[in-house]
Amino acid sequence: MTTKIGVIAIQGAVEEHVVALEKTLAERGERGTVVTIKQRGLVESCDAIVIPGGESTTIGRLMQREGMFEEIKTAVAERALPILGTCAGLVLLAKEGDEEVAKTGQPLLGLMDVKVKRNAFGRQRESFEASLPMSIFEEPFHAVFIRAPAITRVAENVEVVATFDEHIVAAQQGNLLALSFHPELTEDRRIHHYFIDLI
Repeated sequence: MTTKIGVIAIQGAVEEHVVALEKTLAERGERGTVVTIKQRGLVESCDAIVIPGGESTTIGRLMQREGMFEEIKTAVAERALPILGTCAGLVLLAKEGDEEVAKTGQPLLGLMDVKVKRNAFGRQRESFEASLPMSIFEEPFHAVFIRAPAITRVAENVEVVATFDEHIVAAQQGNLLALSFHPELTEDRRIHHYFIDLI
């Protein structure tokens, strides 16, 4: 059986995720393909989806306009489709946003029972890197934060995977994994391995 992973390719760090996933599949010795998704009709054939970082309002509006929102919601409801949301992807997975999300009319998938704050750590120049302890790994993960969001509230069915400066920066709800940072910008592929294990 060949694993097929789709990366939403409307805007943002798409190529980096594609490369990281291809390398991860190769390391596992698994047959698989990584496809980019720019329009509706492809989600159904994928075993997992990555929603990358970028500008969350733009990505959300274009995904909604293309009909991808409904496809993804259906796939999650019907077959617990695993989704990795990084940075902007985290924002899109959330059920609830802050006043900035409301002000921009940001569409949300509403799949994870969390509330998010956009730009929780400030603007682009406040981007930073940190050695991040994560509950799913024994060793810390070198995390790259770029205009990162954070989770400000989680429901009981959501597991907090990592925190930084009292902000929740990684959480998991079933097969949905949301990260404030960019694992695709490092050579550490543990998160991509962990994600593929959810398939």
